[in-house]
Amino acid sequence: MTITAILPAFNEEISIGSIVLHARQHADHVIVVDDGSVDRTAEMAQLAGAEVIQHPTNKGKGTALKTGFKAALQNGTKVIVTMDTDGQHDPEEIPKLVTPILAGEADIVNGSRYINGNGKNTPFYRRIGQILLDNVTNLNCGLKITDTQSGFRAFATHTASIFRFRQNGLAIESEMLKDAAHAGLRIKEVEIGVRYDVDCSTENPVSHGLKVLVKILNDLELNRPLYYFTGPGMVLTVVGVGMGLRFIQDFYLGGNLRFEPALIMIVLTVVGSLMAFTGIILHSMSRLIHEFK
Repeated sequence: MTITAILPAFNEEISIGSIVLHARQHADHVIVVDDGSVDRTAEMAQLAGAEVIQHPTNKGKGTALKTGFKAALQNGTKVIVTMDTDGQHDPEEIPKLVTPILAGEADIVNGSRYINGNGKNTPFYRRIGQILLDNVTNLNCGLKITDTQSGFRAFATHTASIFRFRQNGLAIESEMLKDAAHAGLRIKEVEIGVRYDVDCSTENPVSHGLKVLVKILNDLELNRPLYYFTGPGMVLTVVGVGMGLRFIQDFYLGGNLRFEPALIMIVLTVVGSLMAFTGIILHSMSRLIHEFK
């Protein structure tokens, strides 16, 4: 088989049938991973012609993708395509993602809603959240991806072994980019459309964004400690030292040394110095861990 589409689904009986039917027109095999749905998602997917793998309970998107990748590798496919099943992605765009991989131009193709300045139909509150998540994810990964949270992607099968699938939930999109960046894979972005008028997602976009942001920040703490600790620590130290010099100047000119500002100066300097050195130590440890791996 050349192309296998993996569709992780949770309570998507409304949209799953039509998505499978359209995906089958552009993929040799469609796998639906029913992640513990309590509706007729599995039944509708089977009727539409997909291979269905069911989780007994809801384990999260990351685990669903892990299950799907494992199944896809067993059929000898060349390209794996992942897409959401809430009705936002158009299966007709699968060839657009697959073509660069088959042509040997990329290892991973990311479908972007915002490349070339597009995405104007994205609700304002969503776009603000997306910009924040994009910036934090790119900082964590060292990439310049315009749509880091896109679930519409294509992968050459030789890339499958580098993904850890440690994130069970929706932060899996950011984790996969970080794994790809660390492995030095070639990542290309292509423009895709998105529909919000048929959004059948069971996840609230605000809570989704907050959960993903927390996961990325937790990862950034160890993956990029110089940004997380050393940078802010140096800022605090500079502010504290600046306040100290000002106090010394005032005292030299005959002013009084006030206790409260002096205490703030000391706290800023000490805390900032500790944060800066903590970041440097963690950075050294992180490099040793990566070299060991």
